[in-house]
Amino acid sequence: MTGHLYDEYDEGHTIAGWTGVAVATSGAALMGVGVCAVSGPALLGGGVVVAVSALVTWGLHLTGRGKPPGVRPRSEWGMRVRDAGARDGHPGCLGCRLAGRGRPAPAVAPAALSVAGPTVAGDGTGVEVLGAAVVGAGPRADVGRRAS
Repeated sequence: MTGHLYDEYDEGHTIAGWTGVAVATSGAALMGVGVCAVSGPALLGGGVVVAVSALVTWGLHLTGRGKPPGVRPRSEWGMRVRDAGARDGHPGCLGCRLAGRGRPAPAVAPAALSVAGPTVAGDGTGVEVLGAAVVGAGPRADVGRRAS
């Protein structure tokens, strides 16, 4: 199937991804045995193996055996193809930043802050309305007793 959007992605098809999943699965299985056998050491051992899976995956990612998410050419899809950008770090990658590589993700402009409207507004008849709320923005903002 060609021409589909997902044809340009090869998410998770890396040595780091498959190795990490295999180690984590074995740790989860050991924890499952610990639950069934009511064994604290097996539970703890399984938890340690799951934690080690994160470290193994991180180490493989840093050596170029894992790839960042995103679109890449088909020539870089193979599991044996190393990621050339791993040495410098990937922008916005927490694992690379923890290893002292890469740059933080570009800062995103903060969203506009909402400003509370006046609590006293005139209704056009000379009577002030207490507890009024401004709905909308700009010169055509609605002024009423309660915003909905």
